[in-house]
Amino acid sequence: MVAALTPARVQLREAPTTDKPRSLLSRISRNKTLLLMCLPAIVFFIVFNYIPLPGAWIAFTNFNYRDGIFGSPFVGMRNFEFLIQSGQLWLLTKNTLLYNLAFIVLGNILQVALAIMLNEIRSKYFKKISQAVMFLPYFISVVLVGVIAFNLLNFDTGALNALIEQTGGDPIKIYSIAGAWPIIIIAFHLWQSTGYGSIVYFAAIMGIDNSLFEAAAIDGASAWQRIRYIILPSLKPTFIILLLFSLGGIMKGNFGLFWNLVGNNAALYQTTDIIETSVYRMIISQNNFTSSAAVGLYQSLFGFAIVMLANWIVRRINEDYALF
Repeated sequence: MVAALTPARVQLREAPTTDKPRSLLSRISRNKTLLLMCLPAIVFFIVFNYIPLPGAWIAFTNFNYRDGIFGSPFVGMRNFEFLIQSGQLWLLTKNTLLYNLAFIVLGNILQVALAIMLNEIRSKYFKKISQAVMFLPYFISVVLVGVIAFNLLNFDTGALNALIEQTGGDPIKIYSIAGAWPIIIIAFHLWQSTGYGSIVYFAAIMGIDNSLFEAAAIDGASAWQRIRYIILPSLKPTFIILLLFSLGGIMKGNFGLFWNLVGNNAALYQTTDIIETSVYRMIISQNNFTSSAAVGLYQSLFGFAIVMLANWIVRRINEDYALF
């Protein structure tokens, strides 16, 4: 019997070796539908992310239009030294990091809480109405957000000062108080983005196996216990992945929101100026392409380092949650 089984074993072991690896062209032909679906995204990144990369050379030159990008005089790290010595680079980095950390941490916490509250609503129609109301701010233009903020906060006719005057208080010049604007900007950002950002968490909750909730109900678990022991642990992978994606843009600020809320108000730059708004002013008002290019390159490299560090930490803790 052993002799009769031996050829079969040999045949099973040798069978995989008869398959030849597919060539690159055959694999492209086999997956052409998926590649065509990815083509717009591939073209987008090539045109807007990879083709402009040589323009980073401006950061190391004394750029002028006559000589062009690669013909302008090379100055090495002089543009970076100017930004560091002026103290502007540290201020921009600090503001951008702190704002984005607040956006990421507070935003994800509120999005999880909002998704859980939506899941706990039992009325189907009330749940749909609540979703529509909470998603609406995301689709409001940041220009309109700036108009709303101005009508609420301006000194002469703002709703806030009108309320203060009616209660016997003195009106407040909000647009002159730099310390108040971090709270204002964070509040408007959370108001606009939390509802839409909760979609992913709500979808993750919908994907949890219903048998877990049924077993918890049989065991007499309360709503809070279901949230603590079933929903929150199930949202952990989604939370970590979204956190890593958010860290990828931690050095990129919400330019539209900051610009429409603050604009060119120099009295607020100490607490509201971020990298994007500073670069915009350098180019528009000063035509300073070299310093703006240096800040932009620094922003990209710093953000890349943060993503790599965060991914390394996550990989050390739990390899399954790492992006790569």
